[in-house]
Amino acid sequence: MSEIKVNKITPRTACGTTQLGDSGDTFTVPSGATVTVASGATISNLGTATGFGGTGVVSWDTSSIKTTGFTAVTGTGYFCNTTGGGFTVTLPLSPSAGDVVGVSDYAKTWDTDNLTLGRNGSNISGVAASSTISTAGLALTLVYVDVTKGWIVTDSGNQSEAPLPQFVTATGGCITTCGDYKIHTFFSPGSLCVSCAGNANGSNTVDYLVVGGGGGGYNASPGPSPSTRRSGGGGAGGYRESPGSASGCYTVSPRGAAPAVALPVSSPPYPIVVGAGGGACSVGDASSFDSITSAGGGKAGGYGNPTGTAGGSGGSGGGGGASEGGTAPGGSGNTPPVSPAQGTDGGNGVHPGANTAGGGGGAISCGTPGKPNSCSPPGGNGGEGAGTAINLTTMPAPSPTPSSQIGTPGPSPSVRYLAGGGGGSHEGAVVPGGAGGGGDGGYNPSGAATNGTINTGGGAGGNLVTPAASSGGSGIVIIRYKYQ
Repeated sequence: MSEIKVNKITPRTACGTTQLGDSGDTFTVPSGATVTVASGATISNLGTATGFGGTGVVSWDTSSIKTTGFTAVTGTGYFCNTTGGGFTVTLPLSPSAGDVVGVSDYAKTWDTDNLTLGRNGSNISGVAASSTISTAGLALTLVYVDVTKGWIVTDSGNQSEAPLPQFVTATGGCITTCGDYKIHTFFSPGSLCVSCAGNANGSNTVDYLVVGGGGGGYNASPGPSPSTRRSGGGGAGGYRESPGSASGCYTVSPRGAAPAVALPVSSPPYPIVVGAGGGACSVGDASSFDSITSAGGGKAGGYGNPTGTAGGSGGSGGGGGASEGGTAPGGSGNTPPVSPAQGTDGGNGVHPGANTAGGGGGAISCGTPGKPNSCSPPGGNGGEGAGTAINLTTMPAPSPTPSSQIGTPGPSPSVRYLAGGGGGSHEGAVVPGGAGGGGDGGYNPSGAATNGTINTGGGAGGNLVTPAASSGGSGIVIIRYKYQ
């Protein structure tokens, strides 16, 4: 045996390669010797390494997704797609201690289309039987230990455990998208069915808009003349909205200010209630989603001598009726009380010198009291509804609403308005309802009151000419979340 003693081996050419021996040669580092790899150096393993702590570690094969049965090679992990049907991965024949194989559920379908590990003569966890895997998203690493136990699982996990972005997935209502956000609009009762609750890395909360049905008008009895049927406007349905924290911070109305917050969701279905508008002398029905309930609008008050009928309480209060000798108070809004407030008070029906009806309250501003006859119009205006941008998408045809978008145009062109109060009635001129679907008050001789707009929660307009009362508009529920 010859011995070479040198301090450094250098390639003959610059940046060249130095080869140690030939194929089949063995190089031995004796006991007690130390091999040092300096910082910044790289060791590339293009073959098989043993005794370097590599036992139990697989190299995952990404070049070929397995869709049919095959025999595994030790040291390799395989991505197995069973969407075309379950199949068998045959473990290596006559394995040695330390041999390792990995499998992973590529399409998360092993629960319906199982993967089978064929034992190929070896035990699996001490049992002389092949193993069927029926858990979706599972990944396994198996190491061969000995004849008794055979292949033993040393590592397992599920794709759902990985901190990857997952987003809320749901069905129900009329579904539209805006950028990375999905919007479910409910024009009538239904259910939001959540199939994936997501996680914090993607989305796991939803924003909401819940509007109750608007209050109905007053079914007036004929007085000495048509001009005495001066009823107030119906109150708007309650308006509750989260601040857009889950949905790209869309522009929200003042009713969406803190402390309202986006709601976390889980997998059970969520019943959606969309309140109907109130009919004659009736409050609107409440709308609800999860823990959020918006009350129906208060009914309108009617004409009286000496004192008119007070407006009813609700999400927003109904306007008081006209009085010959006293004040008919408007109904209270935000009833029952929530924070932020879901609505405002109705305007009073007043006297002296006017005997005019008050407007119904809206989401943002109170209905105005009846005004003197010298004003134009003398009746009380409906309170203004709230502007929102939670859904500015066009509904698929045929649209269930009078407009291609939810809500009604208002002072700001960048938002749509809902929950406007109905206008109080008075002869001579139409009394406008509030922005957001509030019905207009009737006037003499031929101006009939108008209904609140459907799916806005607008209050009914106050009637004057005809005894038959107008109706409040139905409510609406909108859910919005990030879906990609």
